[in-house]
Amino acid sequence: MQSRSDTTRKLAAAALFAAMTAICSQIQIPLPMVPINLALFAVHLCGALLGAKWGALAMAAYALLGAVGVPVFSGFAAGPAVLFGKTGGYILGYILCAAIVGAMTRRIGFTFPKLCAAMVVGVAVCYAFGTAWFMVLTKMNLMTSLTYCVIPFLPGDAVKIVLATVLALRLKKPLAQLGMAV
Repeated sequence: MQSRSDTTRKLAAAALFAAMTAICSQIQIPLPMVPINLALFAVHLCGALLGAKWGALAMAAYALLGAVGVPVFSGFAAGPAVLFGKTGGYILGYILCAAIVGAMTRRIGFTFPKLCAAMVVGVAVCYAFGTAWFMVLTKMNLMTSLTYCVIPFLPGDAVKIVLATVLALRLKKPLAQLGMAV
């Protein structure tokens, strides 16, 4: 059972990762349907360092902040129309991604190849959820949706995974000593 101070530290860490995701969402390259941004970098790092429960909580907080009007989504967008719009499935997929990365790293280990593998699975689930959502809302077929929503992002997401893995390996011990990481 966690003490109150442990819970407070984890809540603070979750809030920091929600804020980091908001900042990373603004670093973007606009594309016609779905912008490229650094949000998944923060999501991967969050799941790896906070674990499934706190990582998912951090991403849920990020989504809720945007839903109530705080401009945290890409391009300083906010509101339920964005969260439930054509790219909203990816935002909600962040919750799943962080949870999967956190759960997998706890189960399979915290090494470079295992972290990368967990992040690949996490992003694949985020892609699947977000692309299915996109297809329902836009009525586009799978190939067209993949062309807009997945294929242009693969190289950048590979780089984000490698960088998030390197950073997670460096930050885990110091953050754990502060009681802010699992």
